[in-house]
Amino acid sequence: MRLVPVLTALAAVGLVLAVFLHLSGGRVVRVQVTTTTSLYATGLLDLLADAFTGKHTGVRIEFIAVGSGEALRRAANGDACMVFVHAPSLEKRYIDEGVLTGHRFIAYNYFAIVGPVSDPAGVAKASSAVDAFRRIYAAGEDGRARFVSRGDNSGTHVRETMLWRLAGLDPEGRPWYIVSGQGMAKTLVMADELGAYTLSDTGTFLKLSLDGRIPGLRLLYTNSSELINVYSVYLVKSCSGEAAHYARMFAEFVAGPEGQHIIASYGVEKYGRPLFYPAMGHEEMLREAWERLAEG
Repeated sequence: MRLVPVLTALAAVGLVLAVFLHLSGGRVVRVQVTTTTSLYATGLLDLLADAFTGKHTGVRIEFIAVGSGEALRRAANGDACMVFVHAPSLEKRYIDEGVLTGHRFIAYNYFAIVGPVSDPAGVAKASSAVDAFRRIYAAGEDGRARFVSRGDNSGTHVRETMLWRLAGLDPEGRPWYIVSGQGMAKTLVMADELGAYTLSDTGTFLKLSLDGRIPGLRLLYTNSSELINVYSVYLVKSCSGEAAHYARMFAEFVAGPEGQHIIASYGVEKYGRPLFYPAMGHEEMLREAWERLAEG
């Protein structure tokens, strides 16, 4: 007798599945998306995809999380129908080459220079991000500090190299300059273990910090001009068919009211503040920042 409710439930599930397969012809439309690691590692993209596919059954959003440079390269190779990135200077190159279309701003936050509580380079006293990098370089040369770079052509790495260039310095090959070759989360963990500085997006840093995974790191410097971090979504021109149709719909969903509400509230309940800010209502500011950064 105990099996009756179980069998009834299984029969109901089977009926729903059968109806779905009949209506969809048994097909699932797969939309492949390359993305920067920070949006994916924080869990935000999975939440957005779940909300979208809940309305569009028969669609599967498949993320390939890599650095922005690799995400764009794969898009150019036809390995994705859309791409989420935060590296304007790289994005502009692929726009000019005719790879990308349908640019939409979706979110922003800020990069931050994080490091050990002792702050041997005095980054917390810096007058600008460029000044902070000069302080880290001097402390590194004196044997008082180390810096961990992602070194992966990601949006974060691109911003880091821009700041070194603005500082008139080249840390490549210096013994205190360590290249992780990893995503943001693993780079932060490495910096924590080494007592080193690094550049991070605030979303990933806050998540790992409040989860207790990087207890030795503190946010030491951030600002709204040099370190604004602009996230965009693009469609890939070479993508076609149903995948292209649903990629466009997903991009519209993320940039639209429902997706923007998800972005605005993401992290608030657990961390007391959002990990990202929605782009809606800030498009002019983001356009100006994007154009400035696109020029390198």
